[in-house]
Amino acid sequence: MGSQSSSGGAGPEEEERGEGQEEDDVDLRRVLALLLGRGRAARDPSDEEEEEEEPWGWATADATPPGRRGRGLKAPPPPDTRALDGHELKAELLLARGKGAGPGPSEENLTRLLRQREWGRCRNSSFSYGERSLLSSHFLPNREAFADSYPQKAFCGLFSPDGSLFVSACQDHTLRFYWSREGSRLRPFRSCRARDVGWSVLDVAFSPDGAHCLYCSWAGAVHVYDIYGEGDTHTALDLRPEERRFAVFSLAVGPDGREVLGGGSDGCIYLYDREVQRRTLRVEAHEDDVNAVALADAGGQLLLSGGDDGVTRAWDRRCLGQDRAHPVGLLTGHRDGITFLHPRGDGRYVVSNSKDQTAKLWDLRRPAGPGGLEATRRAVARQSWDYRWQRAPRRALTSPPLPGDTSLMTFRGHVVLNTLLRCRLAPPPGDGGGQYLSAGCATGAVIVYDVLTGRPVRRLTNHSGCVRDVSWHPQGGALASASWDGSIRLWTYQDPQEEPMGEPQGGDPP
Repeated sequence: MGSQSSSGGAGPEEEERGEGQEEDDVDLRRVLALLLGRGRAARDPSDEEEEEEEPWGWATADATPPGRRGRGLKAPPPPDTRALDGHELKAELLLARGKGAGPGPSEENLTRLLRQREWGRCRNSSFSYGERSLLSSHFLPNREAFADSYPQKAFCGLFSPDGSLFVSACQDHTLRFYWSREGSRLRPFRSCRARDVGWSVLDVAFSPDGAHCLYCSWAGAVHVYDIYGEGDTHTALDLRPEERRFAVFSLAVGPDGREVLGGGSDGCIYLYDREVQRRTLRVEAHEDDVNAVALADAGGQLLLSGGDDGVTRAWDRRCLGQDRAHPVGLLTGHRDGITFLHPRGDGRYVVSNSKDQTAKLWDLRRPAGPGGLEATRRAVARQSWDYRWQRAPRRALTSPPLPGDTSLMTFRGHVVLNTLLRCRLAPPPGDGGGQYLSAGCATGAVIVYDVLTGRPVRRLTNHSGCVRDVSWHPQGGALASASWDGSIRLWTYQDPQEEPMGEPQGGDPP
């Protein structure tokens, strides 16, 4: 999590704060960074406009102050869909949505579909999977259904694999668990004080059976909390790092719950076996901090890691026991560090979020092209801004693709600043059929993209601080967010005629 975007130093999750230090000093840091910038002898002329006090980010109706539209803020450039247009994923998603891949007409009228079912013209007198997916696209989350406030910043929010629980992690070192009723409402269940926390809990993960919650922080151990156990039981999984100052930024749990994968601040990925109770592997994976790890397939054999070097690496679990482990694939094309990885779960597709202000969709069967790794290294080395409290240079918003970039789609419209913001694909078995991507934004919004077009289709705005984490309910239809404004929110669909979309709600949720 590089202090100057990706090269050198440590990001916000790497720096433990002093006991009496104020947490809300972002404005002061920005002023200091600006003053230091004015004292530089050599400056990039393209950054002159950064000193103007004006709105920054992507232009939206709710984000642009009156009288300032047309100044500074610009609409995201049109997405380049050429790579996806010729790819099998497009046909797959179109079929899943009930549209088909051919030139024939597609039925998108909601009223007509309901009438067709009433007349008995649907197969087995019910909607097909594609028709259900098509119908669900009319009911994306648009309104806040639940909110809870905390005394400090919320870092993580995640639904359990079966969707019955939701957990949040706050900077007050507390894990809070909620019952989730079909994703339409959250009800507080229990809370616990996390152990051995430096600055904040940085990531959480559920065991496959949903009985345990794993969490990590600025510490040499990952901890496992027994959710339903009597008392307050936390088990430490010691990763035995070689560095004294060490953090685990990201977690993933194997499909049987036995192995735990972690990404460390030392550029290594770690595997811990809960059955033998020891670290089994430590692999030097990246040239800088490992900010994200994930399991790409249901069997847990294909591991993914993303780092501040801007590269995503794929690893075959069966080959990691060798003396010198080598990745089986590289994904390059980001110009800055990776902040998060979210796989589709089928061993083929993954989305990466980056400090270069983009998210990218990848086919793991299409590794980096010639010169991709060197091009990414050069691009990352040229970054000279600090994403923790500086705005990204304007040129970062419209940078052309790097050589060797094999991504299927690049998503622009969310702002990645302050911390390691996350994005997640909608679950394939749920509403939308994996057609949507949600992303946290430093402006306090949750952006939902259409994967097929690359364009934002929803902008959920009720947070007053950057949204660090987002999580879809496993059955789809509901979306949760965790923000640095010290709150979590649950978003569901409500009839726009009853409550106009986009207007902030006042008071407590119903």
